[in-house]
Amino acid sequence: MAWTIGELASRSGVATSALRFYEDLGLISSGRTDGNQRRFEPGQLRRVAIIRAAKELGIPLTEIGDALSALPGGRTPLKADWARMSRSWRERLEQRIEELERLRDDLTACIGCGCLSLKTCAIFNPGDRAAAKGPGPRFLMGDDPAVP
Repeated sequence: MAWTIGELASRSGVATSALRFYEDLGLISSGRTDGNQRRFEPGQLRRVAIIRAAKELGIPLTEIGDALSALPGGRTPLKADWARMSRSWRERLEQRIEELERLRDDLTACIGCGCLSLKTCAIFNPGDRAAAKGPGPRFLMGDDPAVP
């Protein structure tokens, strides 16, 4: 039994436009009817589920594609495949958690943006010393405000 794109969208909770995009990237695949309509095998639902879960974790589509392309013959991912993929992304997630915790903890402090418009900038970032570290909100990106 093969599903239309609408049926796969309904089962996966992913918009048809996103499914077409994933197919264009080679993350999922479909067959075609004589009328050139897409038909997805049920195994594609698991691939879409993996894509959704990985995206929720902040994994870029290119990395998701690399992981899926490592499956022999583009087969349906198994539980062991998901376990391997998720293990490979664990370190990145730990780093992201640390960054989010730092952001949460420093949310009300100077972000090192170089605006020099706040009264506290003269205290936290005198002379815009954060600019020497590069563009962007340097302190929120992990630069130590105590290190010149």
